[in-house]
Amino acid sequence: MRINSPLIALSVLFCALNITQAQSQDGSPGPETRPRTVRSEVSRREASAPAQQKTAAPQPKPGAVESTVVAPRANTSAESESDIEPGDANATSAQQIAPSTIRARIAEAERLLRTRPRQTAITSPILDSVTLAVLDRSAARIHLLTVSKQIFLTKGSEVAMTTSRGTPVTLRILRANGVNTAVTVVDNQGRSLVPLTVEFPIERQGVFREMAYYTSAHPALLSAELVKSGRAYIRSIVDLAAQRLREKGVFINPNLLDVAERLAVVEHIDHDRFRLENRVALFDEIYSLYALNQLDTYRYSVSFAGAGGMAQMIPWAYNLVRQRHPGVGLMPDFVAGMRNHANALQAMLLYMQDTWNDLAANGEVRSALETKIATPAEVMAAGYNSNAAKLPLYIRRGGTGWRSLIPRETQVYLQIYRTFEGLVPMKSRASVVAKSAD
Repeated sequence: MRINSPLIALSVLFCALNITQAQSQDGSPGPETRPRTVRSEVSRREASAPAQQKTAAPQPKPGAVESTVVAPRANTSAESESDIEPGDANATSAQQIAPSTIRARIAEAERLLRTRPRQTAITSPILDSVTLAVLDRSAARIHLLTVSKQIFLTKGSEVAMTTSRGTPVTLRILRANGVNTAVTVVDNQGRSLVPLTVEFPIERQGVFREMAYYTSAHPALLSAELVKSGRAYIRSIVDLAAQRLREKGVFINPNLLDVAERLAVVEHIDHDRFRLENRVALFDEIYSLYALNQLDTYRYSVSFAGAGGMAQMIPWAYNLVRQRHPGVGLMPDFVAGMRNHANALQAMLLYMQDTWNDLAANGEVRSALETKIATPAEVMAAGYNSNAAKLPLYIRRGGTGWRSLIPRETQVYLQIYRTFEGLVPMKSRASVVAKSAD
């Protein structure tokens, strides 16, 4: 038995190997692969939905309906490769479209909206409806949705409709704010379509003024790369405005350029949303708008005080700057001047430099700065938001409590500025200038 036992063991092993090989060749399926999961922000639609196992290419879940931040999801085989930016190490798991591709898609959507056949003459557009262009990423096709203005401008509205290509979808309004209204669009299979551009007829007292084309910060578009692109845009356009003024013989203090770069965001933060919502997400939303719309960002934005555009200057301040600096050649028309970012920022920087020169020459303000009762940035921000001529009076009367004397709106404005300054770091231009001088 001892002699034959190895032979018996080898025989048994040989038989087992033959059986295993036969099973592997008989075509019977092996164990199912574990399905990939798709991460997204919490929504009421998904909170109770069970995970589903899929054998085909997995479909994306509905987009976020509450948050302005969307988490990455896994790439799918049905996803258009043109939506992934080459060279991205995380391209296979990136959820959002690359910023450069987004802008190309937006331009394509706008061309489609502008050139599509219309039932009415262009001179007589329908004033009570808007049309939204959305992207189906799985098929790389753009769909159009037409909805009434009343629904589009009602937060929380939800309507089932059919796209121009016959796809049933559900449109939900997240934030209602004119051309800057944010939405989600989900088809009946739970897939999110990406909102691109809204065609919005602007009218006053029932009279058509112009057709606006704009892209809001829809959750399906947001990403860290988009925020980064928006930050780069603001910094570059502020520097360009300063360079053009320098070429005309006007020098702007580098510290004021830093303040102006922050004000380009702070000016557009809604005070109620700042109080109630995630503040970093709000700042990122503004940056995303700049990345999505670039030269047209806040083109249609007008405050209750009549302040317009990116710089949010009022007509009185703009006309004052034009009178003080006739050689700069600012555009004579206020509305056109505020819509043009290069022109608006030159006016903004000139106003800030003039205001700073006046404040720094005042003894009360200079003393407050020297004793740290106030900082140059908050004095400049308060002066830009309210009447700068009254700041010395507030400081003289209030001392360390001068901030409690300024208008309530400006108090919140300074709070937003300080929060933004603390949460969003920025490379100081003054330090860059100092290093280059060394």
